[in-house]
Amino acid sequence: MKTIILLISTVFVLGTTVSCAQDNPYNNEDFNIKAVNVIHQPNLGISIWEISVVGKAAQTTPVKVGQLDGAPVLGYVFPTTLKPIDVGFNQTNGIVALALTSHPDFDDTPLWDENSDNIFDNDGLIWHPHWVILHEDKRVAGGLSVKQFKKADKTVVLPPTNPGMPMYMDSPGYPVTANKNTIKVVVPDYRINYKTNFNYDGVTAFMKVNTSDESLPMLGVYEVFSVASGDLSLPYKVKQ
Repeated sequence: MKTIILLISTVFVLGTTVSCAQDNPYNNEDFNIKAVNVIHQPNLGISIWEISVVGKAAQTTPVKVGQLDGAPVLGYVFPTTLKPIDVGFNQTNGIVALALTSHPDFDDTPLWDENSDNIFDNDGLIWHPHWVILHEDKRVAGGLSVKQFKKADKTVVLPPTNPGMPMYMDSPGYPVTANKNTIKVVVPDYRINYKTNFNYDGVTAFMKVNTSDESLPMLGVYEVFSVASGDLSLPYKVKQ
């Protein structure tokens, strides 16, 4: 795991140098990280994951483009040292990350009605969580993408709450709230295999969906706005 983190960290920092030089209208104080915390509350059997920013957390959302191909995705992301099997995937190389995302062009949480209008496929704009496996990807400026697989690959295991896309992604439905400069998500202990001693980091990023160009990832990181540690070294430990 340390080798994987070091490798991806190097590529990630190089990608960040390139991508942050671009002029992205979403790159504002709402994604400038001040602090990141994961706080375990054993009396409730949960942990609270939070990212605090200079601006207003979750205030900025993507502008709808009207189709899945090229759809923008904004994210507050927690890369971790958790193992894929801890969150319901088969064991595979990469970094397990919890991403809080907004994307108005599609809804990838089919089991959840986040805006409570009794329609389950129109909630993509509402900030919601995904477990993903990130891996090195030099095809995109941010240096990372969500790991994909071939649909015929019988070794792949996904949680039953996955959105049905051929990549390591889950839609766990944890509650996400944003207040002033902080966005938070509550994760039950049993949903991470009762692992409460792990390392993590905080990242904000611009991602994009691709369904038309096989030379690009299906969901890649195109710009990194902010990294809590500065180098994606995952130095932070869960507070008990």
